Amino acid sequence: MARTRVRIPSLLALSAALLLTAACGNNDNPTEDSAASPKDGKPSVVVTTTWEGAFAKAAGAEDITVIVPQSVHHAPDYDPKPSDLAAVAKADFVLYAPFEPYAAKIKEAAGSKAKLVEVELDNDPTKVSAEVGRLAGLFGTAEAATQWKTGFDTEYAKLNQELQAAWPGGRSPSVVTQVFTAWSAKLAGATAVGTYGPEAVTPAQLADLSAKKPQLVLDNAHMSTGTVLPDSGAKQVKIVNYPGEDLDLLTVYRNAAAELKKAMGGS
Repeated sequence: MARTRVRIPSLLALSAALLLTAACGNNDNPTEDSAASPKDGKPSVVVTTTWEGAFAKAAGAEDITVIVPQSVHHAPDYDPKPSDLAAVAKADFVLYAPFEPYAAKIKEAAGSKAKLVEVELDNDPTKVSAEVGRLAGLFGTAEAATQWKTGFDTEYAKLNQELQAAWPGGRSPSVVTQVFTAWSAKLAGATAVGTYGPEAVTPAQLADLSAKKPQLVLDNAHMSTGTVLPDSGAKQVKIVNYPGEDLDLLTVYRNAAAELKKAMGGS
């Protein structure tokens, strides 16, 4: 069972020259590209949120420290506090996402020892598998990642079959989805007729999306703007992207499947 230490390392005495634009892409990060994984195959990994943490755990990491508490509803709004920098400073790897405003602060706090890894956060199964495999290559934990992927593929296929069996009238439901919850439409085998966000829906978008007569609206629980298509008759489903403190990514899919099944009329 992976050991997860959840605490909030903070950021001391950051200089005024620290810029949020310091975040860089995977292929342009020399620290990551030149990194060699720890010889014992058990790296110390610091992650900004439980989402990166779940990817790290799936890849085989066991010593994982999460900076942003899972209780923070919208992680990009979190402001790291100036207190203990030990976890970041002593990490072998620091995982972050480019859209996180505090990414530059995390990179500054990491110092020269930690390997900085930019993670593409998307629960699309193809992207998850690719990222988990990439991280395992960095961590030196390929065997553990392969085992996780086998279980993931099996569980994903099972959930997909269960959701297809719950289609109303045996037909794929039409859905409108927030841009960051499109993966849940794929999980359900649903027909996406439109997307919105991350900004609030404009009156023109409202008219256009409502005209498509979707049965479901798949809303991002972390960036919700309220009822997306009022008076359209579509059921709105809350989709959660971030795992809990156990960093179990599969739970995200199970919970999404349960919400989708309920919205489609299943038990």
